[in-house]
Amino acid sequence: MELFKFNKNCGKKITRFNSDFIMSRIIQTTQVAHISCMHLEKDGVVGYHQAVSPQLLLIVSGEGLVRGEQEDYFKVGAGDAVFWNKDEWHETRSVEGMMAIVVESEELVPAMSIL
Repeated sequence: MELFKFNKNCGKKITRFNSDFIMSRIIQTTQVAHISCMHLEKDGVVGYHQAVSPQLLLIVSGEGLVRGEQEDYFKVGAGDAVFWNKDEWHETRSVEGMMAIVVESEELVPAMSIL
């Protein structure tokens, strides 16, 4: 399991075309990618299982706890990203609720894309 950030502090200021905003890069793929929005309600859980493919979890709102194959949980919140390799055992929980974007693709290498 790898933990990343995609919040405003990790972004780059964009001024091209008279723009004025911050862009936090997340991932770039050339193969098929499945992108979903996951809603965990209060006391929600995505049970302990193996990842079918490399998977990137991007927390948009709320807070949760994630773990990989170790039994240690890590607290995550809006602006955090978690990456699991294919076949890696993992689990996600939320006490108060959490919304996240899930990206699954055979070629995900977030360390090369998230700045």
